[in-house]
Amino acid sequence: MRVLGVDPGLTRCGVAVVDGGTGHRATLVHVGVVRTAVDDEPGVRLAQVHAAVEALVAEHRPDVVAVERVFAQHNVRSVMGTAQAAGIVMLVAAQAGVRLAMHTPSEVKAAVTGSGRADKDQVGTMVARILGLAEAPRPADASDAVALALCQLWRGRATSRLTAAAHAAGAAQAARPARPAVVAPRSRPR
Repeated sequence: MRVLGVDPGLTRCGVAVVDGGTGHRATLVHVGVVRTAVDDEPGVRLAQVHAAVEALVAEHRPDVVAVERVFAQHNVRSVMGTAQAAGIVMLVAAQAGVRLAMHTPSEVKAAVTGSGRADKDQVGTMVARILGLAEAPRPADASDAVALALCQLWRGRATSRLTAAAHAAGAAQAARPARPAVVAPRSRPR
């Protein structure tokens, strides 16, 4: 099984492709970070995340895309960018007809380290150990993406509730040319 793990973010979006399965050692195929400039408009930044994740899906052809489930943070601005980036990843998976799985941060930490309260250094250390790497992928967003992919390999039952028909509809939609959205004109108050 091949999993594309995505740690969503608008400034840094960690991405990793991992192969593995029952009785097979997990192998790192690709790891990196999609970066966007904070000075760019949000729409431009989301388009960059979309293009990068779409290219990864086309190149690596994952069986599943695993994305971190967004949770409430104290910094609303930060959580908005994270949620928007996660939505873009979900869109790319649906358009490509690839299964989607979502995992909470504590679920990922528990899968990789044995503790849902592990810190980023512990996650990175275990990712390196599991994959036989000399050191953890950097920055932490990349290491977190690998951990997401590993979590999906080991806890794969948590795939989305999308049916095969929904995946087929997403693939069919991706094959059709895009149509601009129709927006009804607003009447002006007199």
